[in-house]
Amino acid sequence: MEVRTTDIDGVLLFVPTPFRDGRGLFTRTFDTAIAAGHGVDLGPQAQDSQSRSWRGTVRGMHGRRGRGEAKLVRAAHGAVHDVLVDARPSSPTFGVVAAFRLDDEDFHHLYVPPGLLHGFQALTDVADVCYRIDRPHDPSEDVGVAHDDPDLAIAWPLPLGPISDRDRAAGSWAELVATG
Repeated sequence: MEVRTTDIDGVLLFVPTPFRDGRGLFTRTFDTAIAAGHGVDLGPQAQDSQSRSWRGTVRGMHGRRGRGEAKLVRAAHGAVHDVLVDARPSSPTFGVVAAFRLDDEDFHHLYVPPGLLHGFQALTDVADVCYRIDRPHDPSEDVGVAHDDPDLAIAWPLPLGPISDRDRAAGSWAELVATG
């Protein structure tokens, strides 16, 4: 498994090497030792979650206050346009937006350190996204920024599909920055 750095400080792209033959394929989707060698430890409180989205659906942009949350994100089925925004005021890449294609062909997955906003758009008819999160979810720490915030100028590749009421009501990047 190869581990690549990205344009956002601390974000890593894990690139497995699937073995393909006439039966299909086999790939390692996570290796604790390799992750630890790159400073990634999701700890004993790790929680796994999965979402299913229809083509065009946008989920995000979500983050957490307080200690934030670290997570490993991958597409188990289908493909997504995955977007991260560095919301850590002290980071050298504060405000940087980066996008990645995650799919069930290449099996790339992202390590997202605490303090980033995360969202994605489903590119296929069905897209299942899996998250390994370093601690239990606390809804009181949730923050969100509108997926169409002009300051972020996220280029979603498809016409927008279903968006949750929560995501429609999300605040702006400027509001998040002002509230620290």
